[in-house]
Amino acid sequence: MPGTRRTDLVLLLVAVVWGSSYLAAKTATGSAPVLTVLFLRYGISALALVPLARGINRRELKAGFVLGLTQAAVLVLETYGVTHTSAANAGLIISLTLVLTPLLDRRGLPPRFYLAAGLCVVAVGLLTSAHGLHAPGVGDLLMLAAAVVRAGHVALVGRLSTGLRPLQLTTVQTLVGTALFAIPAVPHLPTHAGASTWLQMIYLALFCSVFAFLAQTWAIQRTSASRASLLLGTEPIWAVAIGIGLGDEHLAAPAVLGAVLMLTGTTWGQSIERAHRESRPQPVPVTQG
Repeated sequence: MPGTRRTDLVLLLVAVVWGSSYLAAKTATGSAPVLTVLFLRYGISALALVPLARGINRRELKAGFVLGLTQAAVLVLETYGVTHTSAANAGLIISLTLVLTPLLDRRGLPPRFYLAAGLCVVAVGLLTSAHGLHAPGVGDLLMLAAAVVRAGHVALVGRLSTGLRPLQLTTVQTLVGTALFAIPAVPHLPTHAGASTWLQMIYLALFCSVFAFLAQTWAIQRTSASRASLLLGTEPIWAVAIGIGLGDEHLAAPAVLGAVLMLTGTTWGQSIERAHRESRPQPVPVTQG
């Protein structure tokens, strides 16, 4: 059906945009400090969202404040992490969120799920030791921390966002992030930056934040959670493809194996969790990014 194809295309586009965000953030931080990049990402997003979000109520303010703090923590770890590792590695390691989130939800899961999670752990080891056995780099460790915090953030969204309007909730989160990063960022604003730097900032804000979230919400309302989860789960594939194709990155043989195991483990874990969830009357909202 044309409507189904259009919805699938929108979800796939969201996954592509999120996959590209790692290379965009890595490139942007080459021209401005991390906290400045985050301030501009949040600030531009807020300028776009505030005129659209009207009548924010007290519950949305409270939930948005808490989620704004956890979301900011995720982006700090992700952005610092990607500056010290490849965009491809960052996108693959952050996909651990897909198997960590169900674990944090504390629901009984089949033993097979833990096998899938273990496969992902092996994959991380291969990705972080692609050039021989050694301690994981700072960037890889930060991305691992980001995956844990992001899983907690997603679980928290599921608990706090029930009955709240996504647009208003997201607007509050962007305002919280803007306020958090304003003081350390303002002295380092790239006033003499070139057009490419500003385009990267605008892309991160309007496409990777505003467009991706609103498009995801629109699409999920028109399809099943399972189908949406499957399409959004392709994010790490796009992160690798864009990192290699546009960022001149490469994966050594162990890292290639790690990438395959990571994609296999997260996809397998998703399917197990989804089947387990659908067998019980406890629907869980799909939330990414």
